[in-house]
Amino acid sequence: MSTILNIINTKMRRDLAWCRRLRRVAERSISFASRKHADESNGDVGALRKRLKDTAETLIIGGGCVGVSLAYHLAKLGQKDVVLLEKSELTAGSTWHAAGLTTYYHPGINLKKIHYYSIKLYEQLEAETGQAVGFHQPGSIRIASTVSRVDEMKYQMTRTHWHSTPQFLISPEEVQELCPLLNMDKVLAGLHTPGDGHIDPYSLTMALAAGARMHGAHIYNPAPVTGLFPTPDGKWDVHTPHGTIRANRVVNAAGFWAREVGQMIGLEHPTIPVHHQYVVTATVAEVKALKKELPVIRDLEGSYYLRQERDGLLFGPYEKQEKMVLQDSWVTDGVPPGFGKELFESDLDRIMDHVEMAMEMVPVLKHADIINIVSGPITYTPDLLPMVGPHQGVQNYWTAIGFGYGIIHAGGVGKFLSDWILSGEPPYDLIECDPNRYSKWTTVPFMCAKARESYGFNNLVGYPKEERFAGRPTSRVSGVYELLKEKGSMGFHAGWEQPHYFYKPGDDVRYRPSFKRTNWFGPVGRECQLVMEKVGVIDLSPFGKFMVKGKDSHKLLDRLFANTLPKVGLTNISHMLTPRGHVYAELTITQLAPGEFMLITGSGSELHDLRWIERERTDGGYDVDISNVTDGIGVLGVAGPNSRRVLQKLTSEDMSDGAFRFLHCKSIELADIPLRATRISYTGELGWELYMDMPKMEAVYQAIMEAGQEEGIDNFGTYAMASLRLEKGFRGWGAEMNCDTNPLEAGLDYFIKLNKPADFVGKQALLEIKSQGLTRNLAYLTMDTDDVDPEGNETIWHNGKVVGNTTSGAYSYTTRKSLAFGYLPTHLATIGQNVEVELLGRKYPATVVQEPLVQTEPTRTRLQKKSRGGA
Repeated sequence: MSTILNIINTKMRRDLAWCRRLRRVAERSISFASRKHADESNGDVGALRKRLKDTAETLIIGGGCVGVSLAYHLAKLGQKDVVLLEKSELTAGSTWHAAGLTTYYHPGINLKKIHYYSIKLYEQLEAETGQAVGFHQPGSIRIASTVSRVDEMKYQMTRTHWHSTPQFLISPEEVQELCPLLNMDKVLAGLHTPGDGHIDPYSLTMALAAGARMHGAHIYNPAPVTGLFPTPDGKWDVHTPHGTIRANRVVNAAGFWAREVGQMIGLEHPTIPVHHQYVVTATVAEVKALKKELPVIRDLEGSYYLRQERDGLLFGPYEKQEKMVLQDSWVTDGVPPGFGKELFESDLDRIMDHVEMAMEMVPVLKHADIINIVSGPITYTPDLLPMVGPHQGVQNYWTAIGFGYGIIHAGGVGKFLSDWILSGEPPYDLIECDPNRYSKWTTVPFMCAKARESYGFNNLVGYPKEERFAGRPTSRVSGVYELLKEKGSMGFHAGWEQPHYFYKPGDDVRYRPSFKRTNWFGPVGRECQLVMEKVGVIDLSPFGKFMVKGKDSHKLLDRLFANTLPKVGLTNISHMLTPRGHVYAELTITQLAPGEFMLITGSGSELHDLRWIERERTDGGYDVDISNVTDGIGVLGVAGPNSRRVLQKLTSEDMSDGAFRFLHCKSIELADIPLRATRISYTGELGWELYMDMPKMEAVYQAIMEAGQEEGIDNFGTYAMASLRLEKGFRGWGAEMNCDTNPLEAGLDYFIKLNKPADFVGKQALLEIKSQGLTRNLAYLTMDTDDVDPEGNETIWHNGKVVGNTTSGAYSYTTRKSLAFGYLPTHLATIGQNVEVELLGRKYPATVVQEPLVQTEPTRTRLQKKSRGGA
C-alpha cells in the first residue's frame, strides 16, 4: 500500500480529504483483486444440467454479450441447432465488469449502423424477454475545449446528417443547461447525442440469453472447448469435457481467450488484453439533488468518460500510452486457467493526471467518497476495431472478437453476423472490421505497440488522412522502401509502407494533420503536374496479387466475375458481385497463358477478396490452384506523356502505341531484368504497371530513374494518384462501389456483361434491379470551396433537406476545382443540377457535371487522331 499512497499524496496534496478516501478504497480494491485464480489445472469442470447436443448448425464459443447476442439473433431469425458453449459462466471475461456505455456516435460510417441497431434493440429487449436490462438513456455530451476539437465535431456532423442518428453540435450555454455540474471555463462547444446512455452488462447478457433460449438456442456452461478439428466435408468436430459436437460452422466469440481458440487451428489472432480502470463514488449530494439523470460526459482533452451511477458518479480514464498496461503475458503464456471474473490490482498513479482534469471539469468530484475501483481486462486489436466475419484460409470458421467496446457493439454485430450467415453475404459493407485485414505480418511486437498506441490515442483528435506510427515498419516493405523512406511521407496500407507524397528542399516535412489544406497540398499539386506533363514513378507493391490456374480456372472466374474474361495477353477490369447484386470487389484480370490468370486487387482488400474466391472454389468443387503472391512481387507504376520514351531506353521491346496497346500485357526485359509489363491507365495518363520479383525491384527502379533524367522523371505518391483518378472520373472500390451499392447505380455498366452465357454470381439479382429501375445514381460534382476539400461521406443537401452523400473527393489541380462523387436520387443526378455539400459545418455550392473533367490519355490520343484524320 505504501507505494500507492505515496503516489496519491504526491499527486493530490492539494486535496488531502480526497487522498484519504482513495487510500481506503485502494485497500478494498487490492483485497478484491488479489483473490487466487480458481482451478489451475483445467481439470475440474462442473457438470452440465442437460445433455450436450451432438450436432449444431452454428456453434458459438464464448458467453459474453457478443456471443450471446449472436445466438439470440440466429435463433430469432429461424436457424435451428444454434449452440453456445461458455467455459465457465455467462459474462465471465470482460462483459461483467464493463462500464456499459451505449452511444449512437462513431466516426466510422457503417459502424454507426451497428451502434444504432444496438440501442434500438436494447430499448425493447426487456419487453420482449421479460428480463430487466437496466437501460438508462440520459443522452451524452462530448466536450470540446480546443479549436481543433470543435473542427472535429463539425467534421463528424457532416458525416452524421445522412444517417438516422440524432446528434447536435451545441453551444456552451446549452452544455451548461444539460449538465449544470460542469465548470464551463474551457468549454467551447459540445456534441450532444440524445438517446445515448448506459446499460447493465450482466442484465443485458442475461436478457439476450433468455431471448436466445426462447427461440430455441442451446446454451451450455461450464463447457470449455478443448479442441477444434476440421472434417473433410468442411465441418468441425468441437471437443469439450462433456463430449463432441459436429458443427457446420464455428464462431469464435471468446473475448480475451480468442487467441487460444484460434491457436487450436493454427491462427494467431492479433488481440491483446488491456488494463482498463474506472472509479465509482458513493452518493454525491449535488448529483442526488438533480431533477433528471446527468448525460454521459466525455471530456476528450482529459481522456475520460463520466456518468451518473445511482446518486453517485462513475469515472473512467483512457491512460496515456506510456502509462497504460498491456497484459502481454496472456499473449505469450495464455490466460491463467480458471480466470473468469477476477480483476487486476488497481494502480492509482496511472490515472492521477486524468483525476486532476476531471476534478477541474466536474468540481463535485473533489468531495466524493469512492466506494470501488475496477481494473479489468478489455480486449484490443491493433487498430481498436473488432474482427467480425469469416476467416480466410479456414473453411466455416468465423470470428466476433477484439471488442474494446463490446456492450454497444454486441446487438448490432449479432444482427450483422446472423444476416450474413443466413444469406451468404454481409448485409452492408463493414470491411474495416474484416478479420482478414491482418495477416502474418501482424507480429506480437507490432500488435503490442499498436494496441498501446490505440489505447493512448483513444480520445485524441481524429483527423482525415491520419497516420499513426507505432510498430512501423512491419516486414511488409517493398524493394524500394529503403531508397524512398526519407524522401517522403509514408502511409500505412495493410502492413505496407507506401509513399503518400514526396518532399523537396524548402518543404515543411513535419507531420501536420488538419481538417483543412495542410503542408501536403503544394507537394501533391507538384506531383500531379509531373504526371500530367512529364513522367512519374510510384510504388504500387501493396496491390494484392493472386495467381489462378488449373483445369477449371476459366469456369471459376467466369462464375465469379460479371465481365467477360480477357484473352491471353490482355487485361480488363472486372467485378465480383454478391448474390443480391452488390459490388463485393473490383480487380484487374490478366490471362498470362491459356488457363493461367493474374488477379490484382487493392491492398486493403487482399485477403477479403481471396477468401471470397477460395470459398467459391470450394463450394463449386472447381479444380483450380490459387496462390497469393502479394509479398513476392514488387510493382512500379510509370505514368505520364514521357513514360514511353523512358522505358524504351531500357528495353528492346517495341513500346510504341501500335505495338504495345492499352490493356495489353507482355513479358519483357527491362534493364536486362525479366518482368511483366501491363499498359494501363490507373492515373488516366499514359502508363505502365511493371511486375517483378521483389529482390529485383531496386535495380529496376534505379535504372528507370537514371534513364528518365532528360525527361524530368520524379517520384509521386498515392495522394496525387487519388486526385488524378478523380478528375478522370475513375471509380474507387470502397468508395463509389462496395457491398452497399450495385454496379448499375455506380455507373459501371460497361464492365457488367449481363448477356454473357455464364450465370455469374449476382446476375439474376442485377436483372431484377435493372427491370425495377434505379432510385439513385452516382453523380459527379464540382464545388467552389476555400481551404477545405471534400474527401467522402459528407452530407449532400438540396432545398434544406438531406438528399445524399459524397463517396470520395479531392482537389483537382488541373481544373483548380474541388471534385466529388456522390449518390443522389435519380431526379437530382442530372447534369446542371445544383446542390450543396456540407464541409466543416458550412454548406458549399456544388453542381452535377458531365464526367470526366479531364480526359484520359487514351481518349485524348484517340480524339487527336480522329481530329487529324478529319482535317
